[in-house]
Amino acid sequence: MSTTPSSDSQIALRIQHGGEHNAHPRHAAVVLRPPQYNASTVATRPQIVVMVMVVALPLLLLPILGARIVVTAVLAAVTLLYLVDLAFNAWVVTGIARRRRQDIRVEQTEHDWPLYTVLCPIYREAAVLPQFVRAMTDLDYPTDRLQIILLLEEDDLETIGAARRLRLPQHFETLVVPDSLPKTKPKACNEGLRRARGEFTVIFDTEDIPEPDQLKKAVRRFRASRGDVACLQAPLNFYNPRQNTLTRLFTAEYTLWFDLLLEGLQDLRGPLPLGGTSNHFRTNVLIGLGGWDPYNVTEDCDLGIRLYKQGFRTGMLRSTTYEEANPNLRNWIRQRSRWIKGYMQTFLVHSRGGWRRSDPHILTFSLVVGGKVLVNFINPIMWAVTLLYFVARSVVGPVIESVYPPPLFYTALITLLLGNGLFVYTFLLGSAQRGNWDLVKYGLLAPVYWLAMSIAAVKAAWQLITRPFYWEKTHHGLHLSTSTAEPVAQVVRQALIEDQAP
Repeated sequence: MSTTPSSDSQIALRIQHGGEHNAHPRHAAVVLRPPQYNASTVATRPQIVVMVMVVALPLLLLPILGARIVVTAVLAAVTLLYLVDLAFNAWVVTGIARRRRQDIRVEQTEHDWPLYTVLCPIYREAAVLPQFVRAMTDLDYPTDRLQIILLLEEDDLETIGAARRLRLPQHFETLVVPDSLPKTKPKACNEGLRRARGEFTVIFDTEDIPEPDQLKKAVRRFRASRGDVACLQAPLNFYNPRQNTLTRLFTAEYTLWFDLLLEGLQDLRGPLPLGGTSNHFRTNVLIGLGGWDPYNVTEDCDLGIRLYKQGFRTGMLRSTTYEEANPNLRNWIRQRSRWIKGYMQTFLVHSRGGWRRSDPHILTFSLVVGGKVLVNFINPIMWAVTLLYFVARSVVGPVIESVYPPPLFYTALITLLLGNGLFVYTFLLGSAQRGNWDLVKYGLLAPVYWLAMSIAAVKAAWQLITRPFYWEKTHHGLHLSTSTAEPVAQVVRQALIEDQAP
């Protein structure tokens, strides 16, 4: 059962205080949840039984009902999933998310800005570390109210050396995270959280360039919001969208996800799977929740669901953080397979319970987290069947038609046409949303992009079984070989000009 929204004092009472290493009395060792409620347990015995039954039941029914009826039933279930997913995405993306939000104005004097902690987990990022330091020094926020903690890994001597050579400003701190398992970003963030002194805490990745006034906007938004708004997610976009075809498609997808889908989920007041960076938190709430799950490789998604379950809300912040679009397909698959594996972990963890009885957002969670993973496995099969039907209809047509009775056939056909049409349209809409008109035509390549996602999903499923807690490193700084810092700065400046335009 979920709790009701907790006040700051109630959250503080739930903190288990740590030892002498704490920098502040409210800062605690990470609150460890029972294994069944974190990703250290991949799947519980009941979940394994259910998964085996889902696979085995059709096989057991084959000799009883016959192949045609069993296959028809499976296809009907798949068609229903597509239909519900289609309706949900059409409602969220093209409907309620169309409102343009205005900046919140709250009077704030220069002496009234709260202490803000910035956590930056870094691993093998020596090449882009100078860019990150420049981005942080460009923040429009009083430096005496900033605590920027670089979280360095003990075995990453190259980045540790690079950080020392940079002669960091006084409001920067370095924290070397002990080399231990699991070797994940959330484990490093929990180490940083123990040292955090700020009223608010934000996560930035090393390649990030946030808009300079993002922290001030977050403070104003928190001040103007009710206490149950515990997190603000800034949209992410890219400073190298035109590096190649992959970065163009990646840019369209990110704009769709952050500017449309997450905006719509905010309006639904449901669970919002966070992005991996630019999450702004009320620090005491984050501590009360026990920080991040160190075993989950999409700790951001998991934390967004946990916030909702505990009665808190997540809002979208109108301030963009720019980062690097992955321009290398192999590197992109490494990154995407980790994300999909983390979504699998998150779905397994949060399908074990903890929801309010009859909470309608169980469906939202199932579609956004579970459904988006599942369709990556189903899509190639359904595309292959469709292609076979049209290419070799004289051979396989009668067989396919025998398992698709007319009502199911026409429903599946409508879902195929409208579903693929909608998702191509939303890719186009994503590019148009930010005025990237020259990228719109690349939305027509969306099916190829989805096929790459399916390849990553297969890899993710295999790793979930063989290496569930392995953090597959994404290599950053690949844009540096084809661009310079000046074009990156131009992208950010132009975006700011457009954002301030009436």
